[in-house]
Amino acid sequence: MKRTVVIVSQDMVLINGVEHTMENLYKTAVFSAIQSALDYIYNSLPDLVIVDLEEQNTFTLHILTTLKTDPLFRQLPILAVVPHNFIETTREIPPFEDFIYKSDLGRDLFSRIRLCISRAERIVEINPLTRLPGNISINRHIQDTLNSTALFGLAYADLDYFKPFNDKYGFSRGDDVIRILGRIILNIVKNSQPHLSFVGHIGGDDFIFLMDTELIEAAAAEIIDTFDKIIPTFYDTDDRETGFIRSTDRQGNATRFDLMSLSIGITDNVLRHFSHYGEMTERASEMKKYAKQFEGSCYKVDRRKNSKPSAL
Repeated sequence: MKRTVVIVSQDMVLINGVEHTMENLYKTAVFSAIQSALDYIYNSLPDLVIVDLEEQNTFTLHILTTLKTDPLFRQLPILAVVPHNFIETTREIPPFEDFIYKSDLGRDLFSRIRLCISRAERIVEINPLTRLPGNISINRHIQDTLNSTALFGLAYADLDYFKPFNDKYGFSRGDDVIRILGRIILNIVKNSQPHLSFVGHIGGDDFIFLMDTELIEAAAAEIIDTFDKIIPTFYDTDDRETGFIRSTDRQGNATRFDLMSLSIGITDNVLRHFSHYGEMTERASEMKKYAKQFEGSCYKVDRRKNSKPSAL
């Protein structure tokens, strides 16, 4: 899959030069202003953002600074194209990882792009399938949020009947399902809470998201509703119409399986204390397993007050 680079500029000479330099190795998305690029950045998680700051724009710098405060985009590399006097006239720390003078684009642009992307990948591990933060970033973010004493909800999402689907239709279509699930979760979480929310991909078909406690249930319900509307389209017509597929279980026996559904377990630190990220993810995982006991997609919320496991 090609890496994606967002270009923010009104200069067609610069845009054409950047696209030509990339030599079809990168997919590009071009926007005339940072405001119009934000929806794409939030929804598609590009590998790099190139911003034209030839005419220094304090609003653009402010937007980029705000974007960098979001844990999900903190490691998103930004390469600025600047005039020669930019550094001398900039009094605040700029919100980008690297810059290049416009006059040097033809000579240095390609190497700078590769350097920015590789540097970002060394700093934070990202799931290559969904471009979402992986386990190390997830655990660090949960722990940091707990340490801050902020009140928040944690949701653990997991697909039901994914393995039979993968076995029948193959890994490529299975990857498409995981990719679209990650996109559904990210879009809905960020639309519901643009700031201080977090989405991570644990691995396989497991995802987590952190949100304000008063928003997380509604987001989970919307995620489930959207998923249930989209997932039948991944099945062949005959399977979609019958509502099940035939595949083999883990013992190798031929079995009938329902269409995929989504189970989400939710917990929070409002009524209970968690000192370690493992305690909180374990509780959310418990609730996810509980949700799996119900037919179809659903979410279940942990409303127990004590932090010790008890009967559900």
